[in-house]
Amino acid sequence: MPPLVMLRRKADFDALGRQGTARSNRLLVLRSLRTDGSATRVGLSTPRSLGGAVQRNRVRRRLRQLLREHISALGSGWDLLLVARPEAARVSHNELREAVRSLVERSGIGG
Repeated sequence: MPPLVMLRRKADFDALGRQGTARSNRLLVLRSLRTDGSATRVGLSTPRSLGGAVQRNRVRRRLRQLLREHISALGSGWDLLLVARPEAARVSHNELREAVRSLVERSGIGG
C-alpha cells in the first residue's frame, strides 16, 4: 500500500478549517480542500473526548490503515482532515471502514 502524505503544519489545518468543505456521519467528519499539489495530504484529529491516549492512538492507527486502502482511489491535489467523533472509539473496524468509504464517496474526492 502506498504511504500517506500527512499534513503537519498548523497553517494547513487552519486553511482546511477556513476554506474546506465538510461532510460528516455519526463517526467521522471529513474536511476537504482542493489544492494545486501533486499529492493528496491527510491530517487526523482525535480529540480527548475519544478517551485516553491508548484509545486515541488506536483510532489513529485504524484511520491511517483505512485511508491507505482508499488512497489509490483518491484523486491527487487534495488536503483532507479526518476528525473522529467519540463513538468512533467504540465501533468495529468494519463500521469504521464503511464510515470512511461513505464520506469519501459523498465528498466527491475520488479520482
